[in-house]
Amino acid sequence: MDMLIVDDNPANLMLMSRYAQAIAGVCIHGVGCASEALDWCDGHDVDLVVTDFMMPSMDGLEFLHRLRGIGSTAEVPVIMVTGQGAKEFRREALVRGVTDFLSKPIDRIEFTARCRNLLELRASHRRLKEQAASELIMRLSRSIESRDSETGAHLDRMARYARVIAAGVGLPDSVQERIQLAAPMHDVGKVAVTDEILFKPGRYTADEYEVMKLHTIHGYRILDDSSSPLIRLAASIALTHHEKFDGTGYPRGLKGEEIPLAGRIIAIADVFDALTTQRPYKAAWSLEEALAFLRTNSGTHFDPACIDAFFANLPAVLKIRAEFTD
Repeated sequence: MDMLIVDDNPANLMLMSRYAQAIAGVCIHGVGCASEALDWCDGHDVDLVVTDFMMPSMDGLEFLHRLRGIGSTAEVPVIMVTGQGAKEFRREALVRGVTDFLSKPIDRIEFTARCRNLLELRASHRRLKEQAASELIMRLSRSIESRDSETGAHLDRMARYARVIAAGVGLPDSVQERIQLAAPMHDVGKVAVTDEILFKPGRYTADEYEVMKLHTIHGYRILDDSSSPLIRLAASIALTHHEKFDGTGYPRGLKGEEIPLAGRIIAIADVFDALTTQRPYKAAWSLEEALAFLRTNSGTHFDPACIDAFFANLPAVLKIRAEFTD
């Protein structure tokens, strides 16, 4: 979990950061300026904020007001550190969204206990939100099945393939799980594609293909701006799973590591399953043909590191393929 500490006094900042190191499983980010802290929060997920009240240019209350205006931090617990004990001040701080207070001088045991308790509550809250987001993803994914030739087994297989690849490139268990949960939403944008195009037998015309390619952007717009990190990950996957490592993919022609890692992973999982699955418009490729295609297109269509992870864990992939049949 990520903890942000904001204090313009370097000594206090160092002291609180040192105290926070006693809390297991926490990444500590210390910032000496309130505006810099807001910029950081705008681009990162944070689980707990500890902020001083008396700071130059922007005091703790103004910082809190602006922090709550950032969608991803609207519900993040905030501890305010102050030497000011007036009831009026604390009431104002509570109205603006302070979760708890710490008085100066800071006591190490009290600091770690309060931070640990709030982080545990935050973890519980996030688990509940992610369970709800996961249910939403699966319900939307099932709605896609009714409008596409892809089956539920396809979604199950490719999501599990994606987790195998994510593990192979060294991502932690929590990120592997998020990628697996978000993967079934990769084609959610197809709900905005007309039946005439979506169910057309045979090849698309050039104009039809351009319309079909827009499902990536439609999917991103459906899922973007969520307060849930899981839904935001699904949005990124929906947008980028047709990008190619050499920059010839769509919709934005991203190249190499410009493509988010989750998008690079899903590209392999989705293509492998699509190749080896029979569809109304094509026969299934043999396993050997599909594996040869992946190898041949490593470095052009696919990220070589992700391809290496796929082949290093091929037994796990084949076990999933055998277990989740159409």
